[in-house]
Amino acid sequence: KKELELMDKSLKDIQHKYFIGIGGIGMSALARYFKFLGKNVAGYDKTPSQITTDLSAIGIAIHFEDDVAQIPQEFLNLEETMVVYTPAIPKNHKELTFIRQKGFVLKKRAQVLGAISRDVYTLAVAGTHGKTTTTAILAHLLKESGAKLIAFLGGISENYNSNLILEGNEVMVVEADEFDRSFLQLHPDIAAITSMDADHLDIYEKANALEASFIEFSKKTKDHLLIRNG
Repeated sequence: KKELELMDKSLKDIQHKYFIGIGGIGMSALARYFKFLGKNVAGYDKTPSQITTDLSAIGIAIHFEDDVAQIPQEFLNLEETMVVYTPAIPKNHKELTFIRQKGFVLKKRAQVLGAISRDVYTLAVAGTHGKTTTTAILAHLLKESGAKLIAFLGGISENYNSNLILEGNEVMVVEADEFDRSFLQLHPDIAAITSMDADHLDIYEKANALEASFIEFSKKTKDHLLIRNG
């Protein structure tokens, strides 16, 4: 309970959000989300891309060298900064090591998405194939129906030229990623599983472990409504 209270404070009250791996498709959507909410957002990524260019265009400061000295000064305030990182970042990353040693509020991307989903009616789409397309179609249909939604997409939608659709805060559509068991952080009201194949075996090692993770995900639905293929 204390951990959840700290997460809520981090999301709502802490002004500075710093992203390590900000150019990732999931990370960049969160960065856009917090920027829209009026938070001060900055980050690091290894390589410039169209995503980082687009983030810079909306006022997000990004650097591409793993160097603590390049973290903007205001993000070094321990009490006013929340750091979000992706599991893809290596453990010996200098900035991540510094953040850990100093005791910043540090959260995985999946934890932050999970905290947002806890307070919003959430539709989560999982599956080793088809989840990005299904999530984008679902989000588009809801938007066109007038729903006040937040949608975190796993790709750039051509309709919106973005991986984030932000029309309100009554419904959340999210791609539920099985990598690193990230989707187990979500709190879906309705969940869909499009498919399931042996994938990410560097994480799961065996196919039955992946299957067990999907079963655990299916049991997390608040309304006990699960849509599956076949």
